[in-house]
Amino acid sequence: MLTRLTFRQLEYCVAAGEFGSIAEAANRIHVSPSSISSAITQVEAELKVPLFVRHHAQGLSVTPAGAEVLKEIRDLLDQAMALYDVAGSAQNAVRGPVRVGCLTTLAAMVAPELCQGFARAHPQARVTQIEDHQEGLINKLRTAQIDVAITYDLLVAESGISFEPLASLPPHVIVSELNPLANHRSTTLEELAQHPMVLLDMPLSRDYFLSLFREAGVSPLISARTASPDVVRSLVANDVGYSLVNVRPRNHHSLDGKKLVNLHLSGKHRPMKLGLAWASDQKPRHVVEAFMHRCRSFISNEYIPGMAAPGRTNRLVKGPAVEP
Repeated sequence: MLTRLTFRQLEYCVAAGEFGSIAEAANRIHVSPSSISSAITQVEAELKVPLFVRHHAQGLSVTPAGAEVLKEIRDLLDQAMALYDVAGSAQNAVRGPVRVGCLTTLAAMVAPELCQGFARAHPQARVTQIEDHQEGLINKLRTAQIDVAITYDLLVAESGISFEPLASLPPHVIVSELNPLANHRSTTLEELAQHPMVLLDMPLSRDYFLSLFREAGVSPLISARTASPDVVRSLVANDVGYSLVNVRPRNHHSLDGKKLVNLHLSGKHRPMKLGLAWASDQKPRHVVEAFMHRCRSFISNEYIPGMAAPGRTNRLVKGPAVEP
């Protein structure tokens, strides 16, 4: 019996194997690197087998024996979660772990209110929030690394993933207050194509934004690319170019304190559908169902945690508004 090991230590070892780095695993599951390192040391000492090869400044690689051990650990953790579900259902209680994945562009705004509110409402539940891009979330759902994801309807139809849309997020434009478009109420893709663009260069998101221009028969003048939503906002605020976005942060400033202005994008454009994704071949456990129910109650076209109300703008008034 592995009486000297805890499930938490086993979870930390699995995280290290999944992310290939102690630092990255610690960042993704929100614990200290020393906690991950200590868990690995204790598990290896208890099992008397090396799980990882440490590469100085280059992360970890899983040993052949470690790959087998980590597979068994995952199965063991899945069985442990099933115990919580059986016990919780018998008592009509919400308890046990729920691993929530969230798209990187949404994680800072949407997930904290949902996850922490759920944890406060159900003290016996243990919520872990994991951020990733869309392809990463889909892979984690397929391999049971997360239970449910708060994300968009990108690449889900052909992926063995069930998706339930909860809100629609049409694309809109952000510009610097110095940009000539800043005193417009709205603009078009045809007009934007004449100005430099800052592109959110993430898998699938990039393809979505570029497809809007293709459908309009124009090409964007891309002046900068970045995979960071915060960097996009800072570049735009410093007037490097405009950007297309779907999220509506309540804060109208970039991280360096400069003001951003939202513009309506005229025309009919496919919106992003924000909702819940889960593996089609896996029935959500009781605690996961309870979390999904909370999401259904808190996300709609009228309200999304962390976001400004639909239609709300912070357009500058510098004289008569111009309609493109």
